[in-house]
Amino acid sequence: MKTRLFIVDDHYMVIEGIRSLLQQEEDIEWMGHATNGESCLAFLQRQEPEVILMDISMPGMSGIELCKEVKSHYPGIRILGLSTFNQRSFVEKMIENGASGYVLKNASKEELLKAIQAAKAFKTYMSFEAVQGLRSHSEKDLPILTRREKEVLEWIAAGLTNLEIAEKLFISATTVDTHRKNLMIKFEAKNVAALIHLASKAGLV
Repeated sequence: MKTRLFIVDDHYMVIEGIRSLLQQEEDIEWMGHATNGESCLAFLQRQEPEVILMDISMPGMSGIELCKEVKSHYPGIRILGLSTFNQRSFVEKMIENGASGYVLKNASKEELLKAIQAAKAFKTYMSFEAVQGLRSHSEKDLPILTRREKEVLEWIAAGLTNLEIAEKLFISATTVDTHRKNLMIKFEAKNVAALIHLASKAGLV
């Protein structure tokens, strides 16, 4: 039986890259893609895949939020987190929200197929990098921030709104919001005040 596969990612290059990797696989039935959480949920009202490859970082609803939403309404669907980050907080939150595994975007075709097969069989699959991320449990470990995240963090600490930061960095307010959400997850902060406190404690602002 073929595995009905769906992907959610806001980058078409990632979608096309994975599709080209798997399109010749006889055991995979490609059901399509969504570029955000809302369109994914709309698709699920019409069709139900077996496995979803789900990006973590997306504008609007994050993959972590979407994972929880999908599992609450469609518990039979297996979800594999798909990310460039192997940070412990990302991996843990996806698993807590019901994901069947976590794979990095640099995964080989063989590893991707292995993860999909494990998910279909109701098993958990974690890439080597994700396991390494889970093991880095020391309080001394600082979140790994991108250059843009550092810039956004500095402006957040300065008290600017998403719109004001967007104007400073010449990016959209939606993109700023995505960076803000990623920062909250990486620092495991429940609000902006906690984020600034933790970042200051770490010497990052």
